[in-house]
Amino acid sequence: MSTPQKNTETVAEPTMLDRTLRPKHWDEYVGQEHIKEPLRILIAAAKKREEPIEHLLLYGPAGLGKTTLAHLISKEMNAQMKITSGPAIERVGDLASLLTNLSPGDVLFIDEVHRMNKLVEEVLYPAMESRSLDIIIGKGPSARSIQLDLPPFTLISATTRIALLSSPLRSRFSGGTYRLEFYEQQDIVDILRRNAKILGAEICEEALILIAERSRFTPRVANHLLKRCRDVAEVLGNGKITEESARQALKLLDLDEHGLGAEDRKLLRVIIEKFRGGPVGLNTIAAAIAEDPATVEEVYEPYLLQLGFIERTPRGRVATPRAFTHLGHPLPENYQFSL
Repeated sequence: MSTPQKNTETVAEPTMLDRTLRPKHWDEYVGQEHIKEPLRILIAAAKKREEPIEHLLLYGPAGLGKTTLAHLISKEMNAQMKITSGPAIERVGDLASLLTNLSPGDVLFIDEVHRMNKLVEEVLYPAMESRSLDIIIGKGPSARSIQLDLPPFTLISATTRIALLSSPLRSRFSGGTYRLEFYEQQDIVDILRRNAKILGAEICEEALILIAERSRFTPRVANHLLKRCRDVAEVLGNGKITEESARQALKLLDLDEHGLGAEDRKLLRVIIEKFRGGPVGLNTIAAAIAEDPATVEEVYEPYLLQLGFIERTPRGRVATPRAFTHLGHPLPENYQFSL
């Protein structure tokens, strides 16, 4: 009698797994309805005119699908997409090499554009506006400037910190600036249900809801939790992700009912226990938990703000009454909190 074979037709190698879970078609992209319709119209209009789509800026917390959205836009435009990041473009020559190797209609995607060198950024302005590249050859009195014409192309940039972008750069995204918001729980459930099928994992509805509740309203986190729940179900169970096996996996990851991990709770405890709920400055919090201030601001704070556990005030960060309740701490005497 032959052994039943598990269906692994759509399961990729581990190094390709995240790419496999990425939506392949526009209709598979769940959520962000407030920007999908404007982008759909923008794409349709550009295709009708047989022109590249105008330059786009996508921003919002990490893991919400900015890169995925760029891939889908590129696919909808039947365009080749070239990917880089702000830190990777160190010199003007790096940018020049990227731009001069573009073909007509190509999409250039720059992630973490806020970390791009400011001198390089200035060279990008004419490339975006007039499709030309100004390069200075040589130094001193013998230096000369040459102008290279560029093919029609689309720049799509993504950032988690739009405030760090200069006004001249922001103003050149003529196709629009779009903010990706945290997802609704039902959207996360729909994403998890689709991705469980791709992984070949059987999962019950209760487990889907449980994972979604702890996903920080973020697809990337949800996919990570789904894979870890699959691991526990395969190693310690019968392979099916049940509510019980999902709870077991989430407990191993030290996630509470709100999806807060050990570092999130540590940050809240510092504000509450060391500084009586605040206000306390960002750098002070970062030093107290031995983290980089940018990590605190970009990784931990957005979700805590979304949950209403902390607030940003002119004097610093303040823990809300909800944070005290969640950690089981009474409000200190003379505690004052107002939005």
